[in-house]
Amino acid sequence: MSNKRFIMDNDINDLRLWVLVRGFPSFRAKQVFDWFGKGIVDPERMTNLPQNIREALRDDFITDSFRVIDEKTSQKDGTKKWLFELHDGHRIETVLMRYSTGLSVCISSQAGCKMSCSFCASAKAGFGRDLSCGELLAQVAIPAMLVNERISRVVIMGIGEPFDNFEQLKLFFKRINDENGLNLGARHITVSTCGLIPQMIEFMCIGMQVNLSVSLHAPNDTLRRQLMPIAQRYPLKELIDACRQYVDKTGRRITFEYALLSGVNDSDEQARELAVLLRGIHCHINLIAANEFPGGLYKKSSKDRVKSFMSVLEKNKMTVTLRREMGSDIMAACGQLRRGMQETI
Repeated sequence: MSNKRFIMDNDINDLRLWVLVRGFPSFRAKQVFDWFGKGIVDPERMTNLPQNIREALRDDFITDSFRVIDEKTSQKDGTKKWLFELHDGHRIETVLMRYSTGLSVCISSQAGCKMSCSFCASAKAGFGRDLSCGELLAQVAIPAMLVNERISRVVIMGIGEPFDNFEQLKLFFKRINDENGLNLGARHITVSTCGLIPQMIEFMCIGMQVNLSVSLHAPNDTLRRQLMPIAQRYPLKELIDACRQYVDKTGRRITFEYALLSGVNDSDEQARELAVLLRGIHCHINLIAANEFPGGLYKKSSKDRVKSFMSVLEKNKMTVTLRREMGSDIMAACGQLRRGMQETI
């Protein structure tokens, strides 16, 4: 198996060393690096480079990745979803959403997912591998190139558990925030976790103003363990304690994501239980009308049930919103992304 790295895994210092070792002029490093920000990974498209440098890039790095296998556009809201094939055959999905405030891209952190949440399509095809920092960055730069517009927000909520790929995630935060790179402010980035507490503790200490969302989906341990196997390892009390610690240390508000599943976690009593659980935390509850997918175990809550659940939370002085459904007609909404997306090919 090749030990070559993906071309976008190189930062500007890596490229400066590479051109030095290769005997190329030093200014060529910046020329190569600038192409990354334009979403270009194929050296043949790096038109200001001479042929010998393009050939050297192909020889030394992985450049045949991120082939577009499928592209879908929602007829409802213009959301776009791409199925990318990586150099080793793994496939990932990336979603671009258009809001009045700009473009937001939802990226995957792994090819597949180990977490096996029972309401999520991403777990159905199993786990492939972690994605590299460069493969995370490519999911921002390439969609921007494909639509010829700048991305204003990044949410790491696609396929995979971001904190299960924490080392590459930290590199991604640094690279995307770099003024010489994509130069996206940390406050415009949100990462979601199902609750890997050790990584949450480390995350709150890295000193970046990246937003944190926690996938909660249940107001008690009994139900959460049924829905999310990770709750067997990290009980709800420990998770909520870590969330309180995050708010106290960073001074930042935390978001709790709660997908409403018909007859499972959407009763008024469960809403009251949720309000008690989160009382005193500087937080925002983001309700999600759970999205259905072929072979899924659950149905989405009715509009009346969603309205009632939300009303109970508001009466208990909780800050709560209902997430706008985007891309559901192309299986691009929350919980619908699938590794491989075999059924659409």
